[in-house]
Amino acid sequence: QVKLAESGGGLVQPGGSLRLSCAASEDVFSISAMGWYRQAPGRKRELVAFVTNEGFSTYAESVKGRFVISADHAKNTVYLQMNSLKPKDTAVYYCNTWPTERLSWGQGTQVTVSE
Repeated sequence: QVKLAESGGGLVQPGGSLRLSCAASEDVFSISAMGWYRQAPGRKRELVAFVTNEGFSTYAESVKGRFVISADHAKNTVYLQMNSLKPKDTAVYYCNTWPTERLSWGQGTQVTVSE
């Protein structure tokens, strides 16, 4: 089964930037678009952005204009460049297939935006 490994999270001040990576153990783009999701404490997991294997991407309204999703098919890796971070972006970030999350969830990567 394909395994997902997220990395790149950390503690950052408001207005800062982070780049998240999601490495898949096998090629997933041939079967599905890939998305970044996040789950804040006490809240449901939500879609942040997704990218298709043709390069089409869509973003949640809350991150539009600040986040950029991209993919390196040769490396089976999806990235999420996060700029102008806000405290409300604090969450554990995960990747998975889109629109249906068909793979086992990875451990996620914690992003904390705080002074």
